[in-house]
Amino acid sequence: MDETAIVETPTNAFARMIAFIDMGGAAMWVIAILSVLTVALILWKVLRLLAYGAWSGGRHSERAIALWSEGRFDAALAEIAGRRSLRARLVRCAMQAASDPELDATAAKAETARVARHLLLQARSGLRALELASTIGPLLGLLGTVTGMIAAFQALQEAGARADPATLAGGIWEALLTTAAGMAVAIPAQIALTWFESVVDRLRHDMEDAATRIFQRAPRAAVPRRNLASAPIPLSAAAE
Repeated sequence: MDETAIVETPTNAFARMIAFIDMGGAAMWVIAILSVLTVALILWKVLRLLAYGAWSGGRHSERAIALWSEGRFDAALAEIAGRRSLRARLVRCAMQAASDPELDATAAKAETARVARHLLLQARSGLRALELASTIGPLLGLLGTVTGMIAAFQALQEAGARADPATLAGGIWEALLTTAAGMAVAIPAQIALTWFESVVDRLRHDMEDAATRIFQRAPRAAVPRRNLASAPIPLSAAAE
């Protein structure tokens, strides 16, 4: 096998890709940039949700709630101490709010809800940008197609009776490339968006369920105030 051909293959592939993008004009370049940003955003979001423990199942949170319902308040807080998953941070906040003597039941639930909204906002970060990519991808493709069709028919008008149907057909299929490219960006973006939204919905359900169980299973009168000193992280840190 010719070693020169092996070395030149990536270069030739890159050159063909550039030529393919050039066929669609400026709109095709915008779509190409959008596709790179969309892939980067999807990868970033997956890593972000992994860091938030979206697929961890909340084992430590479940054990903490079980200890809490048994009245082992110190052990429950110790179980989730230092945990950075969204479920653990919400459970820690709910337990600290429930054991705070300065907060009545309504205020404790309101504080927990406030932190939960903040955590869910973190979980949803980037979804608007992904939704935008799935929306404007086909629109950019349609724009490129329309401008390409206009240019093709202008060339046909200038050629007059000497117009070559093959030239017109070539201009049309080149214009249609942008529509296909726009849809190729929008489809995976929409799939990823739907998947991420389902993950966030699951997180919201788990967090609501955990907070409800904490407030139902541990009556405020039964929570010893001495546990306030043993709580490792203050309420404000739960929203960081």
